[in-house]
Amino acid sequence: MDSPVFPLISGVLASAKVPDPANVHYPSCDSTEAEEAAILAQDYINAHHTRGYKYALNQIDEFKIIDKPDGQKTYLMELDLLDTTCHVLNPTPVANCTVRPKYETNIEADCDVVLNWDKGVLTVQAFKCKSKPESREFPCGGCVELLPLNDTSGLELVKVSVAAVNDKSTLPPERAYFDLLEVGRLSSQIVGGGPKILAEFVVVETNCTISDHDDSCAHGDHATASKIFCTSVQLPNEAATVECKDIVTADVAGLPQHHHHHDHQPHLKHHKMIALHDPHNTSLLSESGESAEVPKVRREAVLMLPLFPAATRGPAPVCPGKVRFF
Repeated sequence: MDSPVFPLISGVLASAKVPDPANVHYPSCDSTEAEEAAILAQDYINAHHTRGYKYALNQIDEFKIIDKPDGQKTYLMELDLLDTTCHVLNPTPVANCTVRPKYETNIEADCDVVLNWDKGVLTVQAFKCKSKPESREFPCGGCVELLPLNDTSGLELVKVSVAAVNDKSTLPPERAYFDLLEVGRLSSQIVGGGPKILAEFVVVETNCTISDHDDSCAHGDHATASKIFCTSVQLPNEAATVECKDIVTADVAGLPQHHHHHDHQPHLKHHKMIALHDPHNTSLLSESGESAEVPKVRREAVLMLPLFPAATRGPAPVCPGKVRFF
């Protein structure tokens, strides 16, 4: 007759928590050490995010330190970021940027970051992010909903707005002609009379003038060409309004109103964060991604990898850290 002892022992061993190796530590997510590393990671991620808007740290979800025999340390962090109203080309520090409010459908990014500590110097080694519109627990009447960046009605509004930026009737003929550089955000909001369409976009100075331009106009030098950030609003049965500011100096550019009509096509889209930035091919980043477009991290040996699978360890009681916004 088979003994029930062996399956019982196997079950106990399978459910037992395997301790972390001595070289793995879990500092508080609200510690100064964690805060400094997270802000460094935030700035590094923004520097490599070339489209859309800057992101601000909202919460440190996990923080782990692995000590290495040579005295260096590997920091592993999971961060929650929220997008701001500052475009990535805007030189304003993230600390001075406004986090986009919930009712405008904020974009949140979950990022895994690997940093290296060596003799007091902390550097980012790799990161991977996936972003999505922030979820709402309840229906939100009057909230702003995202449109896809290729939405026909939104792009038509952008086209009319770019024409307003280059309106020959209000500008000197020798002024530089501006061309569309990027559509940053298209959205809609239900108001009295129908949907209100909103567009945010960036135009860039070209080598042509207002009086002499065609399809052959080229964008000016990326570092020195003027760039203007614009917002346009189209209310039902009313003229579209356009407001623009120089993206560096914040000088306001007054523009005329244009009248335009279009249809509403609700759908959610946004500029995704960089899926992967892994210059050292570290194997410490997880392989999960939000879609097939996220490449796999090449698996290579790294000193002092954890000795036990992550699934066998419980969450650290000192994390996640405080929520900074919502």
